[in-house]
Amino acid sequence: MPKALVAQAAEAASAVSAVPDVTPAYWDDACRHLSRRDRVMKKLIPKFGEARLRSRGDAFTTLARSIVGQQISVKAAQSVWDRFAATVGGPATHLPPPAVRLLPVETLRAAGLSARKSEYLLDLARHFDEGNVHVGQWQEMDDEAIIAELIAIRGIGRWTAEMFLIFHLMRPNVMPLDDLGLIKGISVNYFSGEPVSRAEAREVGEAWAPFRSVATWYIWRSLDPLPVEY
Repeated sequence: MPKALVAQAAEAASAVSAVPDVTPAYWDDACRHLSRRDRVMKKLIPKFGEARLRSRGDAFTTLARSIVGQQISVKAAQSVWDRFAATVGGPATHLPPPAVRLLPVETLRAAGLSARKSEYLLDLARHFDEGNVHVGQWQEMDDEAIIAELIAIRGIGRWTAEMFLIFHLMRPNVMPLDDLGLIKGISVNYFSGEPVSRAEAREVGEAWAPFRSVATWYIWRSLDPLPVEY
C-alpha cells in the first residue's frame, strides 16, 4: 500500500475537529481510492451522491447513544433516546454528563431504558464528570489505545468503541468485524448471500485500507440507505 495514502489518511483524521455536523476531509480521496481498488465500491459509491459520514461533535452523547442503541432496532433506539434526552432536559445532541449522573435509575427506567443500560449510562456519566477519560488527548492517541480506555467503562465493548472511532473521531481505517450489518453486507455484496467468516470479511477489507471506515459506511448503506448516526 502506498505510504502516501496511509499518511494522508492519518493526517486527515487528526485534523477533524470536534464540532457539530463535521464531515471527514478525507472522504472524496477515500472514495476515489476505493473505487479504483474494489469493484463493489466502484458500483456502490455513486448510488449515494453527496451523502457521507457526519459527526455530532459531542463525545459523551455519541457514547451514550451507542449504549442506548445496543441490541435494539434503530427506530426503537431513537424513540428511547428522545425520551431519555427529554428527561435530562438538555439538547439531545449535547447532553451534560453531570446532569445525567444525578438521575435516579428509576427515572431512566421510566424513559424506556433497561436496568442494565441505566447503570451503564450512569457509569459513563461518572467517568466523564470525574475526568477519567482523556478527551483532550484522543486526537493524538492511536485507535487501539482509545479502545482500551473506553472498554474499561461498563457497557462499552469493542464494537461500541469502534463505533466511537468511526462516528465521533472519524478515524478512516476502522473495520468493526463484530458488526452484524457489516458481515451481512459483505455476504450480500461479495459472496452472493453466502455465510461469511470474520477471516473472509477481513480479507475483503484488505483492499479497502487505509479507508476501511468509509467502505464500511457504504456497506451499511447498501443494506439501509438511511445513514445511522451516533
